Amino acid sequence: MEWREQSSVSCEEAYSEAQRWIEAVTKKKFGSKDFRSALENGVLLCELINKIKPGVVKRVNRLPTPIAGLDNLNVFLKACGKLGLKEAQLFHPGDLQDLSSRVTVKDQETSRRLKNVSVFLNYFIYFIHCHIFYNWLIESHNSLTL
Repeated sequence: MEWREQSSVSCEEAYSEAQRWIEAVTKKKFGSKDFRSALENGVLLCELINKIKPGVVKRVNRLPTPIAGLDNLNVFLKACGKLGLKEAQLFHPGDLQDLSSRVTVKDQETSRRLKNVSVFLNYFIYFIHCHIFYNWLIESHNSLTL
């Protein structure tokens, strides 16, 4: 999924909405961390998806290493697949890597990667809300027909 520059929603608005929703669902704050830093180790995303579907992520790696973060991100993305999201709808785990120390990486590339994550998260929010509403409709229909 890619960000479209002609979108009427700014990147900052999209980051804020995703952050607000993640904090509301997980009951955990990003704190002083920026959007990318708060999500790069994958812990918060794994906790998020476990709030939505308890037990879908069996183990969260809390070691403070980049490899542990990539492991958590891959586990989160695999869990998204179990919820019904397609691979083309997901971001790449590398999109959350800190690239600031790499001389060859342009600011535009870092920004593009972060936008990919934001687009995914805002779609994820929509997907989850639709899923919840659909389940509610089914349960309401079933209780009326009994």
